[in-house]
Order: sequence, then C-alpha cells, then structure tokens
Amino acid sequence: MKKLLRSLFVLSSVSVLSFAAAQDATIEPVDFGAPEALSIESDGTTHNFSVEIADNDEEQARGLMYRDSLAADKGMLFEFAEPKVATIWMKNTGIPLDIIFVRSNGKILKIEHSATPYSLRSASSEGTVAAVVELAGGRALELGILPGDMVRHEFFGNTQSAE
Repeated sequence: MKKLLRSLFVLSSVSVLSFAAAQDATIEPVDFGAPEALSIESDGTTHNFSVEIADNDEEQARGLMYRDSLAADKGMLFEFAEPKVATIWMKNTGIPLDIIFVRSNGKILKIEHSATPYSLRSASSEGTVAAVVELAGGRALELGILPGDMVRHEFFGNTQSAE
C-alpha cells in the first residue's frame, strides 16, 4: 500500500511539474519599450541605472517575472496612473529584488531589501507612492540608498539635479 501511495504521489508531482512547465512555455513576452535613464541621489553620490518602464496594468502585472538575472545597473520603474498604497509580490520572480517605494516628488519612502524569490508575501509601501523601482537584490544596501534619498526620472518631473 505504501508503495502504491508513493507511486501515486510521484506521478501527481510529475504531472504538476509538467503542467507548470507547459504554462511557462506559453508565456507571452511583454514589450516594455526602450530602457530609460534613472538616477538615485544618495549622500551626495548619484547612482545611474537603465530601467524598463511598466506603466500599464499588463506590464505591471508581469514586472520582472520569469527573469533569471538582473544586471547591477538595470532595473524597472513601475509608474502608477494615480498615487496609491502599493503592494508588490515575488510570484514567478526567480531573482531577489530590492523594492523601492517612491513618492510623487521622487523621494524614497521605503525599501524592501532583497525580497525573497517566488514568495507570495506582499511587500507594502505602507504609505501613498507614485512609483516603485526594482533593482537587483542587495544593490540598495551596497550603494547606501536609504529612505529620503531622491529618485530622478522624467516621471517625477525632477530630472535636473539640485544645485
């Protein structure tokens, strides 16, 4: 009986894995357009990134899912139509990410460091934000990026750095 149950378990596990693999094989690519320049000013230093833009529901739902790497100078900017309390999760995202919640004026409200790949736990901004920047996990700590630092991009209307 144990042998039969074990065989059934293995077969059902293989079926689930095969179904998941078949689903992944049919995932349609999303065109985020040409990457754009984004910078983060932190403690007198400017850190430059090239970010893909997710500015509609389809792009924001996909985000950085199904990626197996993210270069240290790359990322994604989620631009919301209206400021809101934002929540992000890591379902189908196989790389750790720093999730940076950004206010309408470009100031960083909160950072979720190295969010766990494939986690269904939501990370919340816990306040109203206009955007989220996702970077490779660990970059914010490595570069000393903190809440209160300034994200500069045309979306925030602040691409000219302060004199």
